[in-house]
Amino acid sequence: QVQLAESGGGLVQAGGSLRLSCAASGRSISSYAMAWFRQAPGKEREFVAAINWSGDNTYYADSVKGRFTISRDNDKNTVYLQLNSLNPEDTGVYYCSASSSFGASWFLSVEIAEYAYWGQGTQVTASS
Repeated sequence: QVQLAESGGGLVQAGGSLRLSCAASGRSISSYAMAWFRQAPGKEREFVAAINWSGDNTYYADSVKGRFTISRDNDKNTVYLQLNSLNPEDTGVYYCSASSSFGASWFLSVEIAEYAYWGQGTQVTASS
């Protein structure tokens, strides 16, 4: 069983930056695809970014492309999301998730249903 714990959220002004971390425990996530999703008040949870097991394949939602960067350190069992040029539309709870569906492969997914493990989330608020 994989447990995920997000940290690094906070309140920033528009244009600011944050770095989110997702620390995994229980077992190694080195062969897992990992992803970040977010949920704004009154809206559905949406895909933000994903990374395959080795980090050589990443994918981003159009709304964050060029501003956010997902990365991972398998030795530390941790995944990161660097958030730059934040705007109020980025406000929400950010969730880390893990999928064992793809093993040590190139593949990843943007679908919530593919990710079996989830953290509790960390709040990100960008004020105008």
